[in-house]
Amino acid sequence: MFDATTILAYKGKNQAVIGGDGQVTFGDSVLKGNATKIRTLGQGKILAGFAGSTADAFNLFDMFEDFLEDKKGDLLKSVIEFSKAWRKDKVLRRLEAMMIVLNNEHIFILTGNGDVVEPEDGELAAIGSGGNYAISAARALKKHSTLDEEELVKESLHIAADLCIYTNHNIKTLALEENRV
Repeated sequence: MFDATTILAYKGKNQAVIGGDGQVTFGDSVLKGNATKIRTLGQGKILAGFAGSTADAFNLFDMFEDFLEDKKGDLLKSVIEFSKAWRKDKVLRRLEAMMIVLNNEHIFILTGNGDVVEPEDGELAAIGSGGNYAISAARALKKHSTLDEEELVKESLHIAADLCIYTNHNIKTLALEENRV
């Protein structure tokens, strides 16, 4: 893992949620505390988060959006094609970067190595330097609390911010309401 940020996603029963902190660092200095590292894609039907260089995030989000459009919003097909393209690009594949993308049916972690990882539990995924803290907190809170999905993500990220020096308490979240029939 690299010194970056913390992104946590939860594909729960009632909604899919992604959250991230706002800290941008350069070496041992904080450059910005209120960056937005999450966004909606695919006409608001996909959530995405990024850990890595901010400039690279914009390029990768745009690139992924193109694949979503090409695959008519099919997340599974899009992540496979996107990962192939990311891995083949000589510049992009060297990025120390990771992405989480999810909708109400799927959740994936993507890397420049061509990795497309669907978490074993199919519900929780975290990336960035505080990712292990956030996912540990989320698993405990999921088991021992009655927090809804968005509050669980926020609280887990706050716990990660207490432990990880590359994560701050400026937490932002995005959610998709459940729309299954």
